[in-house]
Order: sequence, then C-alpha cells, then structure tokens
Amino acid sequence: MAEKYTKEQIFEELKTILVEELELKEEDVKLEANLFEDLDLDSIDAVDIAVRMQKFTDKKLSPAEFKQIRTVGDIVEAVYALLD
Repeated sequence: MAEKYTKEQIFEELKTILVEELELKEEDVKLEANLFEDLDLDSIDAVDIAVRMQKFTDKKLSPAEFKQIRTVGDIVEAVYALLD
C-alpha cells in the first residue's frame, strides 16, 4: 500500500517539482494557479508532472482523471484521492 501523504505534503512535493524541474517561481505556485494559463505549462510539462507524482506516490492517475486537471489544487486533490 502506498504511504498516506497529507494534502500539504503532496502540495510541497508538487511545488518542488514545478520550481526545480520546470523552473517556475515559487511564489507563482498556488493551489488556485491554472497550469496552462497562469503557469504557462504545456501538455508535455503536464505529463512530466504526472510521471513525477506517480514516482512520489507509487500510484498512477488514469487518463480520464488527468484530463480533468486544470489547477495545482486539482493535482493535489487527484493524487490525494488515489491514496485512499
């Protein structure tokens, strides 16, 4: 069974990925930030995030779940839901 992370831990890991790997400004990474409009990410970046979060949790988002994601908070909620 995958370790149960808090939403805060998931957000912190995601923020680390966005800042260190995708070179975003830390102050721009907020739960309400839209991945494509506010953070100017593209579909390749989104796939990279999904892969890195899978490594973090040992759980994989389905393509249907992945398509619903628009914000940083959406990623946190989707990953958290996988851990139940």
